[in-house]
Amino acid sequence: MLLLILAGEAIFILPFVLARVFRPTFLDVFNLTNLELGTLFSIYGVVAMISYLLGGWLADRFQPRLLISFALFLTAIGGIFMSAYPSYNIMKLIFGYWGFTTIFLFWGAMIKATRIWGGANMQGRAFGILDGGRGLVAAGIGSLAVLIFSIFTNVDIEAASLVERKEAFRYVILFSSSFVGIIGLLVLLFMNLKNDDNSLGENSQMKISISNFREVAKIPSVWWLMLIILCAYVAYKITDVFSLYAKEVMFYNEIEAAQVGTFLLYIRPVVGISIGILADQSRKSLWMILGFIVMLLGSLIFASGIIDANMHIPFFLSLIGTAIGTYAIRALYFAALKEGNIPLSITGTAVGIISFVGFTPDIFVGPIMGYLLDNSPGETGHQHVFIMLAIFASIGLLASWVFYRKTTRELRT
Repeated sequence: MLLLILAGEAIFILPFVLARVFRPTFLDVFNLTNLELGTLFSIYGVVAMISYLLGGWLADRFQPRLLISFALFLTAIGGIFMSAYPSYNIMKLIFGYWGFTTIFLFWGAMIKATRIWGGANMQGRAFGILDGGRGLVAAGIGSLAVLIFSIFTNVDIEAASLVERKEAFRYVILFSSSFVGIIGLLVLLFMNLKNDDNSLGENSQMKISISNFREVAKIPSVWWLMLIILCAYVAYKITDVFSLYAKEVMFYNEIEAAQVGTFLLYIRPVVGISIGILADQSRKSLWMILGFIVMLLGSLIFASGIIDANMHIPFFLSLIGTAIGTYAIRALYFAALKEGNIPLSITGTAVGIISFVGFTPDIFVGPIMGYLLDNSPGETGHQHVFIMLAIFASIGLLASWVFYRKTTRELRT
């Protein structure tokens, strides 16, 4: 499980974590607008969307150890190319390539292995530990990356030239690529996770077929989980903007803004593990409802524009609240597969179909967020982004409530 946690976050450091922690710096050193960065994420999302459907079949046919290690090696190679500061068109290819390596080769194996590890009674704990552990890994790497960036900048960040910041950030990218590759090697050598479901009485040689797709499509909870995950993932994508908010609205410098992004990552493991344990004592859907309520309140505070550059405590309290709601739901939406009466034997197919729709924010949130920020610079653009979050939080709250009511009726019958 430890290697699964390390691998589960390491593989997303290059395509996502660096841009989340260092968003202002990332935009500057690669000479990107917010819309262009959003387009890179969108290209990743298009490739990933196709990969979600096919990756479940791959996870059922090959050893997870080989798939995971191979995916990590290939992802690390992409980071080496990115460290050369390629053109925008080459960056598009790199992000599309990462959509393949991180999802097609990896995602299905990780989710199915976690569900098996959690057994019949610890689904919340299993997915909470996975997401919380991944958050802790991301936070640790984020902190090290900020330290490396500050060390190699050599001068005060306010006085550093673009060339100096690019050189310092190159070390951050190479460090991240090396870490991803090392985890890949450790997985290859030491992960003892067999693609064997026999301990849970299921057939590990299950194949994804048209009949499986039809069976999954007939389960109503699958469609509600799609909508819940879609809304929650919009919120998760919008957490990328907090470091930029710190710089543009709170007027923090680049290192301070990066520290805000890293601080968010430390909230994730605390929330993920705590919520996972608590949810095993009750209904996962109830905690998702609570998560959407907290998320909605936090987004409305930011959308109102009442937080200004001198309101540091309200800023952090609102940030923490929004993050808690987001990470709580993220830790539980796949743990709710059992509550939704989705059979383990079709987990691969179900995860593929749910992810195909649920993670479409990879395609549209980045460009929309970039457009809003670029066309209304400063606090106004950020308010528009959080209005969008409030809308999706409201939809997610409604979907979670319907999911809870439906599964309650099924438990009674």
